[in-house]
Amino acid sequence: MRNNLKYIIISIFLILFPIYVYAIDKVIPGGETIGIEVHSKGVLVVGFYKVDNDYIGKKSGFKIGDTIIKVNNTPIYNVDEMMENIRNSRNQTVKFTVIRNQKVKVLEMDLVVDDDNFLKTGLYVKDQINGLGTLSFILENNQFGGLGHEIMESNTLEKFDISSGEIYDAKVYEIIKSYDGSAGEKNARYDKSEISGIIKENDVTGIYGEYYKDTSDREYVSVATPEEITLGDASIRTVIQDDIIEEFQIKIINVDKKSETKNILFEIVDERLLSKTGGVVQGMSGSPILQNGKMIGVVNYVIVNDTSKGYGIFLTKMLQEIEEKKVE
Repeated sequence: MRNNLKYIIISIFLILFPIYVYAIDKVIPGGETIGIEVHSKGVLVVGFYKVDNDYIGKKSGFKIGDTIIKVNNTPIYNVDEMMENIRNSRNQTVKFTVIRNQKVKVLEMDLVVDDDNFLKTGLYVKDQINGLGTLSFILENNQFGGLGHEIMESNTLEKFDISSGEIYDAKVYEIIKSYDGSAGEKNARYDKSEISGIIKENDVTGIYGEYYKDTSDREYVSVATPEEITLGDASIRTVIQDDIIEEFQIKIINVDKKSETKNILFEIVDERLLSKTGGVVQGMSGSPILQNGKMIGVVNYVIVNDTSKGYGIFLTKMLQEIEEKKVE
């Protein structure tokens, strides 16, 4: 009887507290600055303007964050297609199909024709976002991860729902320094004539996709579990000039296993990096964090009121996202 009870207790414990086995145990650490371009699923409404002193977009029922997927029942995928379908409309009343809070809505708008015979919608819209970040890691099957956080749309402050995206090699030509109360940023140029990889997923833990460049001459490092991370000395890999990846010293201040994305609190102690950047800057998101010869995480946030400090996400969380979503 006691043996049976013991078996039942152990079985319940295993069901309630599953042990996650990390199948990916080595990665190529990144550190290079990348240009990023992502495309939306449809056309995103990001604001309104007046037409004949009236907000016709608002009056028609649009809200910031709506994604337009059809015009007069014709699917559209970008701003050009949206405008072409509006111009081809036989009536000034146009029907828009939108996604709002994961639900489909149909809205009608009476367009206004201006003095130059242009149709006005009263809507500010966009279908892509461009920016800079850092490549975090590459796997044996050429999958990559970057940023350590989601790409958000600046007007809606919501995660950008992407259909596709690309990354490009970039060269840093300027750094605007951080100071307490204001996060600085990297400025870089990138050439869109050659794609380094394609983005397939934009998740709260980062961006993921397929890397195109040759990695045969790059070294792998082991993946550290959260339990292996210790307080004290560590390093980050990032670019502060041109396309040269360098390693800079940091100290791990705290490790939080309960947070969704802010798992590693660190402080930059490398005087050269501090003198160049003033601390963590925008564009540094995705920089690999290493300790004791293993990759432990990825820089993802700056603490604005003390820019020498920042957060990182556990590398294992990003790898778990790849394994669970089968990003290929």
